[in-house]
Amino acid sequence: MTAGVAHVAGAGPDLPDPVPSAGRTRSLTAYLLLLPGALWLIVFFVVPLAQLFTVSLQSGFPGYPGYYYRDVNFGTYASALTEFAGHFGRSLLYAGLATLFAFVLAYPLAYAMAFRAGRWRNFMMICVIAPFFTSFILRTIAWRQILADNGPVADTLTFLHLLPGGRITETWMAVVAGLTYNFLPFMVLPIYASLERADARVIEAGGDLYANGFTTFRTVTLPMSMPGVIAGTLLTFIPAAGDYVNAELLGSDRSTKMVGNVIESQFFKVLGGFPTAAALSFTLMAIILAMVFLYIRRFGTEELL
Repeated sequence: MTAGVAHVAGAGPDLPDPVPSAGRTRSLTAYLLLLPGALWLIVFFVVPLAQLFTVSLQSGFPGYPGYYYRDVNFGTYASALTEFAGHFGRSLLYAGLATLFAFVLAYPLAYAMAFRAGRWRNFMMICVIAPFFTSFILRTIAWRQILADNGPVADTLTFLHLLPGGRITETWMAVVAGLTYNFLPFMVLPIYASLERADARVIEAGGDLYANGFTTFRTVTLPMSMPGVIAGTLLTFIPAAGDYVNAELLGSDRSTKMVGNVIESQFFKVLGGFPTAAALSFTLMAIILAMVFLYIRRFGTEELL
């Protein structure tokens, strides 16, 4: 009986395997789901970038400022790097300081929200997100009032002999303070998300193995939160490096201007400044991309898993 069944089963024709067809269907579905996002990026990101790059290579008609002709003029990049090198350095320095200060302020806040807030967690979350309901420019103008020469911050620092110049506005300190405040939520939220997903039992195991609080934080808590730290630093540093509102409203006319202020001025105030503004934009983007690549290679989360 068994042999007969085996013979009948083996005598039938070979049926095609349905798995490859199902795999092709899933692959096609994945590509279709990616299509809207890819079209959006091509139309509103790739095409404008290509247009901006062509503008950066244009040359102006001699004697006719504001008129250009299509060219392959890389001299605009050379002049942008040499003439505005100080603005690039200032932008990266201010963005780096703002990112550092934001991290110092955000990590304890995110840690408290994740492990210590209890029923106050939602309230603290609202306090972090609430500034987003106010205009970016209005928040920056408010900081100009807070840091005014006769304001409480300047008077307190002057009384403690911690403010030799007697003023904060129109200095680099005001610009960095504004950048830190405006981009602080971008640092808090990713770190909080990483800490909230962390397994508290793993952290408690550090204490069970006779590690003190600092050792447990350094070897367990901080590595577990590194994905959020990396995301927060990128979300803070990248927009801060290209920002121009804080330097415009809180800084001085020359000594605190960032490259974003130069780009804005070349685009809207300088006749014939379009190629220079486009070259500055591309140069800033290239510098940030290189720094982000090196940062991810050095502190990438794949090394921590």
